[in-house]
Amino acid sequence: MSSPEDRLSALGLALPEVAAPLAAYVPAVRSGAHVYTSGQLPIAGGELLKTGKVGAEVTPEEAYELAKVCALNAIAALKSVVGDLSQVAGIVKVVGFVASDPSFTGQPQVVNGASELLGEVFQGAHARSAVGVAVLPRDAPVEVELIAEIR
Repeated sequence: MSSPEDRLSALGLALPEVAAPLAAYVPAVRSGAHVYTSGQLPIAGGELLKTGKVGAEVTPEEAYELAKVCALNAIAALKSVVGDLSQVAGIVKVVGFVASDPSFTGQPQVVNGASELLGEVFQGAHARSAVGVAVLPRDAPVEVELIAEIR
């Protein structure tokens, strides 16, 4: 049986450094058997990859890929708390926020980018919300947070 780290590697992905918080919070915190991540933006190499509203300046396909980056950042935040991703029993809940043009209604398909990656890495399904919002920090198109159960 392969580990989550092995599955990430097989996908050609490496965990980034944990993104520095933009305000007064920490990237992730453990409470009992769960780790809660703060919302993660599509940041790579310290830079926000894209700005704007999905359905206007950002296509749904771009937003789907950005949601994957958010999920990868959430996994990095999770690992910073648990040390070894094999300690993760599963992802319990994912919340995806999509900065949306008023006419855009495809939030679930955008957040599938995060859900599908998390499903591949942790081999399971999770509960989820996909929420359309007017604006996100730094004008990011997508933000993802998760709750993980720890062994």
